[in-house]
Amino acid sequence: MPADVTINCEDDATDLVLTGDVSDEMDNCSSQLEATYSDEVTAGECANESTITRTWSLNDGCDNITTHVQIITIVDDQAPELATNFPTEVTASCADIPEAPEPSFIDNCSTNITVNFTETTSYTTNTSEDYEIIRKWEVKDECENVAVFEQVVTVTVDEFVTQDSDERCYDDGIIDLNDYVDNTNEDANWTFVSGVTTPNLDGSNFDPSNLEDQYGDYVFSYTYTSETGCLETTEVTININDDCIIYPCTSGDVVISKAVTPNGDSWNQSFDISGIEEQCGFKIGVKIFNRWGALIYESDDYPLGLNATGDHNPEKWEGQAHKSSIGNASTVPNGTYYYIVTLKNSTGNGSPGLPPFTGPVYLGTK
Repeated sequence: MPADVTINCEDDATDLVLTGDVSDEMDNCSSQLEATYSDEVTAGECANESTITRTWSLNDGCDNITTHVQIITIVDDQAPELATNFPTEVTASCADIPEAPEPSFIDNCSTNITVNFTETTSYTTNTSEDYEIIRKWEVKDECENVAVFEQVVTVTVDEFVTQDSDERCYDDGIIDLNDYVDNTNEDANWTFVSGVTTPNLDGSNFDPSNLEDQYGDYVFSYTYTSETGCLETTEVTININDDCIIYPCTSGDVVISKAVTPNGDSWNQSFDISGIEEQCGFKIGVKIFNRWGALIYESDDYPLGLNATGDHNPEKWEGQAHKSSIGNASTVPNGTYYYIVTLKNSTGNGSPGLPPFTGPVYLGTK
């Protein structure tokens, strides 16, 4: 008679070669006896485990029956396995750390597999030592069989240097060195590397005003640690020279009409802007408004200079009305009007021009 047996959940409980069969049946009168069985299944503690109570019966044909109870225990004791492989050891630069793989897993009996992924690192902020990233996959089947798979990434800390250069006059004002870096870090500082003399450096502000007659290259360095440990260094070379831009015109040179009397007497014939005709290179913009704030005249390239002849100049404002004005009058009434004059630099020397000028102008015919 077959003994009690334990099999795995993936085994076939009806395979009598595996579980055992009755052999050498014999009776005092009957021959060619064949034992039969019936199963009663009891669920186990998890989905893939159970207990089969198998009752064997042997009948001689005259209802003389012999029985035997066999216990078949079905267990799930195998953890899930990898269905796809990945490298367990990786070496990478801090600038090129590979993404964590996404492996798949299989189990001999369970279809519902739980995967818990964790990633830890030995990296310490603002250090330059190589470190490890440890990735773990804890995989569990429906019967709490657990397998752990691991990948160790050894990260090498590398330094990357970006070089930049610029030219400034000693009298151009304070230079913010942070303008030359893409990322800043509160734990990093600018340092002076080399130069003709030691400059004024306050944090990221480089003041070249004390470097007159100390012209040449001044080199500064800024190193910060990225989130992955890379040392990112920016090295800036600034050439300090005395090629300072001198602007020939100032606000005090500009003379703007206070009155316009377009009567042909060579006095105040038009709205004139003068005093900056030579060497300034300004492009003049003019807007004139009435007392209600309505725009009555506009020019983006107003001519400079006085109209000393009294001749009509169609390029200048002589009291003409805006083309969109209501009515048939070609000129506006006598009265006080208001101007905005902008002087935009057109010499290409880097100057932004001068601030806008505003004020009143009187229009009369006498």
